[in-house]
Amino acid sequence: MDALIKPLRGSKPSDVKSNNVKPAGFSPAQLDPSEFLAAVQPNRQRPSRHEAEGAIRTLLSYIGENPDREGLLDTPRRVIELYDEIYQGYHQCPAEVLNRTFGETAGYDDFVLVRDIQFTSQCEHHMMPFYGKAHIAYTPVERVVGLSKLARLTDIFARRLQTQEHMTAQIAAAVDEVLKPRGVAVMIEAEHTCMSVRGVAKHGAMTFTSRYTGVFRDNPTEQARFLSMVRG
Repeated sequence: MDALIKPLRGSKPSDVKSNNVKPAGFSPAQLDPSEFLAAVQPNRQRPSRHEAEGAIRTLLSYIGENPDREGLLDTPRRVIELYDEIYQGYHQCPAEVLNRTFGETAGYDDFVLVRDIQFTSQCEHHMMPFYGKAHIAYTPVERVVGLSKLARLTDIFARRLQTQEHMTAQIAAAVDEVLKPRGVAVMIEAEHTCMSVRGVAKHGAMTFTSRYTGVFRDNPTEQARFLSMVRG
């Protein structure tokens, strides 16, 4: 089941396209660099841990539970500790992950692909998990980045409240802006529990999103090679 790509945040044109001819005047939507180059408002004042735990107690009461019963006494603390772990991407800098590169490539001029990068993220609409795999390729110009850095980059964006479309665009934009390659290709495939567990409850339905820049966007052959290698 393929998902339609909705417009990215902001009012600029979206990057909705097929593999066919792009419409006249087409230009991809641009992201604010603060979305993919830095930690998210690292100095922003936040509620205290005590206040956050109090909010969890309120939610427990809302669903009809007794937050003072034995089994729930430590639940607010555990939930906030969980939040510190799964949302740590707000405090990490994507640009720093990609900044260290290597120049000893022996003239390598083909693209580099890291596929099947497993991740789990949280849907910003219902705060429910979505999980799957990211596939990232880029065609370097003289210097390459450590392969683990692409996996770390994926984790930084995944550990924030997200939509799959936005996460796909952020990863591509970060690689494109920091590494300045000849092109970037990103594909994400994921299952969303907000539609497999609740709502329409379609377990196993997969959503695919992609983003291409440079040679991958302009050269159908390179795009086809990327897709072929991703599908194995």
